[in-house]
Amino acid sequence: MSMEQAITLRNEGKLKKSNKMLLELLEVTPSDAYLNYQCAWSFDVLGEEANAVPYYEKAIKLGLSEKDLEGALLGLGSTYRTLGLYENSKQTLLHGMERFPNNRAIQVFFAMTLYNLNEHSASMDLLLKCLTETTEDQGILMYKKAIDFYSDKLDQVWK
Repeated sequence: MSMEQAITLRNEGKLKKSNKMLLELLEVTPSDAYLNYQCAWSFDVLGEEANAVPYYEKAIKLGLSEKDLEGALLGLGSTYRTLGLYENSKQTLLHGMERFPNNRAIQVFFAMTLYNLNEHSASMDLLLKCLTETTEDQGILMYKKAIDFYSDKLDQVWK
């Protein structure tokens, strides 16, 4: 039994079996950051977000590679949001955006969290900027300048 086998099982949709295998591996090496991250991920895909949190937190604390840290911060921030822990989500995703400023997925999840915190203007501003900076849609690109201009002025009325 190996972590690679467990990940393969998850990729094949055998989520419970993969999760069980990862937890068994973690009993042998509880201080393996990457294994903790994989356990968190396995709980997330099972829809057991509350169970994922301690594994994400431990993985981050133990130290992950940059690529895995990027995924773990996004995963933990998103998971906190789904659990209604919006301030935790905000802080985690802010950290992720500071550390990985070009990660648009983290920015989009942060915008969702801002929405949940009733920070609608900031949420829309961020989403609209993500849209105009990443889209290839010609219709949107034709109005990029206007969308960017209005993105942080949605409550303003011109008379």
